[in-house]
Amino acid sequence: MNRTIVLSAGLLSGAFPMLAFAQSQPQSQPESAHQETVVVVGSRTPTQISQIPGAVHVVESADLQQQISAGSDLKTALGRLVPGLDFGPQGRTNAGQNMRGRSVQVLIDGVSLNNSRSLSRQFDSIDPFNIERVEVLSGTSSLYGGGATGGLINIITKQGESGRPHFETQASVASGFNTRHDFDRRLSQSASGGNDTVQGRIGVSLVENGRQYDAGGNEIFPDIAQSDLQDNRSLDILGNVRIELSDEQTLMLSGQLYESGKKGDRGVYYPNLAAASPNLNDADIRDGFTADRAPHTDRKMFSVNYHHANLLNQDFYLQAFHREEESSFHPFPYPAQDDGYYFAASQQNTTLSGLKGLFSADLTESLNLTYGADLDKESFDATQMRFDRAASDASGGLVQRADHITPRYPGFDINTLALFAQSDWWLTDQLQLSGGIRHQRMAVDIDDYNNVPGGSSDYNVTLYNISTLYDFDNGHQSWLGYSEGFDLPDPSKYYGRPGQTVADNPLDGIKTQQVELGWRYQGGDWLTQAAVYYAWSDTAMELDSDLNITQVDDDRRDYGLEASVTRFIGDHWEVGGTLHTLTSERKVDGTWQDRGITVAPYPSQDSLTAHVAWADNDRSLRLQGSHARDYTDSDDGRIDGFTTLDLIGSQNTGFGTVSLGISNLTDKQYSTPWGQRAVGFYSPNYGPEYLYDYQGRGRTFTLGWALEY
Repeated sequence: MNRTIVLSAGLLSGAFPMLAFAQSQPQSQPESAHQETVVVVGSRTPTQISQIPGAVHVVESADLQQQISAGSDLKTALGRLVPGLDFGPQGRTNAGQNMRGRSVQVLIDGVSLNNSRSLSRQFDSIDPFNIERVEVLSGTSSLYGGGATGGLINIITKQGESGRPHFETQASVASGFNTRHDFDRRLSQSASGGNDTVQGRIGVSLVENGRQYDAGGNEIFPDIAQSDLQDNRSLDILGNVRIELSDEQTLMLSGQLYESGKKGDRGVYYPNLAAASPNLNDADIRDGFTADRAPHTDRKMFSVNYHHANLLNQDFYLQAFHREEESSFHPFPYPAQDDGYYFAASQQNTTLSGLKGLFSADLTESLNLTYGADLDKESFDATQMRFDRAASDASGGLVQRADHITPRYPGFDINTLALFAQSDWWLTDQLQLSGGIRHQRMAVDIDDYNNVPGGSSDYNVTLYNISTLYDFDNGHQSWLGYSEGFDLPDPSKYYGRPGQTVADNPLDGIKTQQVELGWRYQGGDWLTQAAVYYAWSDTAMELDSDLNITQVDDDRRDYGLEASVTRFIGDHWEVGGTLHTLTSERKVDGTWQDRGITVAPYPSQDSLTAHVAWADNDRSLRLQGSHARDYTDSDDGRIDGFTTLDLIGSQNTGFGTVSLGISNLTDKQYSTPWGQRAVGFYSPNYGPEYLYDYQGRGRTFTLGWALEY
């Protein structure tokens, strides 16, 4: 039986620049709960989970593909499999999808997808077809730099292996059988192979989505605020070549081209734009939408990874990378000064280049030291396309023709240099102590914007972590740790406020501190882990009425419990689930109160999943449930909970595997967490609630086929 393994592991020691090399030596799927699993996310170098104090969850490719076969996208699948990570919002954005109530950093093979301008599109980045596994850290990371105050998700891509050419084909279609527009299709193909010296792989995946419908059979309104994946076409081309330079040296070249954008002509029709008293009421969805700037995400990414297994008697890793990203948004209605509305859409561009180096040395049999440096440069610029108002009014907002383009936010450049060190010391065969430090210096240059002068500022931050792990020598382990994380608030939205100069309004970084107590057991037919945590910070960012941010000195904290359990019964059955319960608060007049649903870091809902599965060598069946609990803040702001069921089955036919997934099995009507939060952000200032209350998709059937040959 191919068992799903979700394992707990370590406190991160820093941003391993060469995560791809963890896959240099192919790892076999564990056959029993007693076997070790090697992960990279725990310590920047391949490390057994039993040697890492902390909580790490490993999602293998087969587990991820099973969720995709039920109609999930990447962020939705991970939300169902990883405790501590919020359920996916179903649109293009992952805004508000936090881990342990704080922000999460997402990487592909060690290259960060996070930007200082927080666009929340890290999961609109890669097709699951090209993913080998996902390693997830829960909790604040001291040595990963900005953005990992709640956790870290590292996506490890598939690589070629030596031997005869190997091919993989996948195809699927999905529909809720509502109208002809309710139809999604996916086609993926890969080729890999090589010899003992050179191995390579290239994978191509094309996905075309139609429209989506809620449980009532109503067409779901587009997410006009952050954009969604309806009428969307995505193309992911990912390739890599691995070269054995010698017995001790390896070179890997990787590249990716990712394009994801709106292609259909369905759009929101506003019948009252040209009325005597213009308003956004009574809108519906019609054919005929066209825009000179429509939602899309385009990304190019390249990396070169070098590994020397014995440089100065140490392991040495070096990574150089470059990422270019262009993101555009849906035409958005803004109130005009002379009554009525005008539409505009932004395009925001980020370039990130960097170099990361790391040494790992065994000083003694029981003492290891990892140290290195991270260097990167990030550049950002943004424009706003304002559409011709006469054309918008005459077409009810369906025809959006460019009128003029202006700057949207001030551009900026950020140069970062960080030095780090981490040490692990086994005092005895059962007791380990770990500690680390990261010092990060950031030079931020802000461009002039709207007649407001720019300027420069420097940031220096030092972060620490310390932990202890005890192995009871019977499958049980426990750990206690303290760690710190850092976020640089979005400089574009901070200095995009009228009159906000750099010289008079310095922007401070936000440091998050966390303590964690955890336990795991791996033995017999059980896989379990649990951790309680407490995270706090004394400054935060808040949105103003113009959707820019202000910085406030405000105490905020998150504390809770995350847990997972899997029980294997005999040779075919498996039951399990995950639990995450937390409290998110801010201090007001000396009293802790539940944080508002639009107050950063945005509070999360308690969540619970459960599953029962049966499988043999040829077929499988899985029934799973997901439950999000109601959340009510101190001002009676509310995010309603929901419960959904999914059924997933597969059959090996001898010519590939056929799968059938039914998502939202009971056809539950509900509003997504993002949709409910978006109402608080955008309504009533930018229109009525229904424009932003993004609904969950109703019952949907996905039929797939996969073949390896």
